[in-house]
Amino acid sequence: MSEHAYSDAERAAIYRAIGERRDMRHFAGGEVAPELLGRLLAAAHQAPSVGLMQPWRFIRITRRDLRARIQALVEEERVRTAEALGERSDDFMKLKVEGINDCAELLVAALMDNREAHIFGRRTLPEMDLASLACAIQNLWLAARGEGLGMGWVSLFDPQALAALLGMPAGAKPVAVLCLGPVSEFYSAPMLVLEDWAEERPLSDMLFENQWGERQ
Repeated sequence: MSEHAYSDAERAAIYRAIGERRDMRHFAGGEVAPELLGRLLAAAHQAPSVGLMQPWRFIRITRRDLRARIQALVEEERVRTAEALGERSDDFMKLKVEGINDCAELLVAALMDNREAHIFGRRTLPEMDLASLACAIQNLWLAARGEGLGMGWVSLFDPQALAALLGMPAGAKPVAVLCLGPVSEFYSAPMLVLEDWAEERPLSDMLFENQWGERQ
């Protein structure tokens, strides 16, 4: 084992947070103390980013009327998604897809504007800005789980409509509506598995060796 490894207990805690992280849709109200929210956002801000561009921007939504308008945008897209799903539309409409009106804190995670000026690491893979933001969101998610808080990533919205609602400059793009706060319990498995919407596939299905599709 590497001399730089954490202790057994510390490593176990890291793997536990990863294994028990859930995309939460059910929240118990309450609040997130300012100092705790600060810690969580600081964890997000410590994420790796291509060329150290730090493309993430977080908008904390504190107005209830603005929450309601965001939830309305999500509901519009939920209906459109159901229509696009065809024969699975009825099952989809039965799923709870967000907890916007119930969570303690609502954040919108977005990509900054003027990203085209950042070339380091993005000349052939411009989408690395999105990957960097995803890392920040995952940091926030794992830190929240370690603090006993639930978090849900909502992606059902028209990004242009949400950007306009939040007064974002041209080129900025909202990527996630994040519901954060206390929960009564964490799901024992991903909710979509519990609801029989999908099944998890094993790592062995995703792991190749040397060439695409080749397995050991």
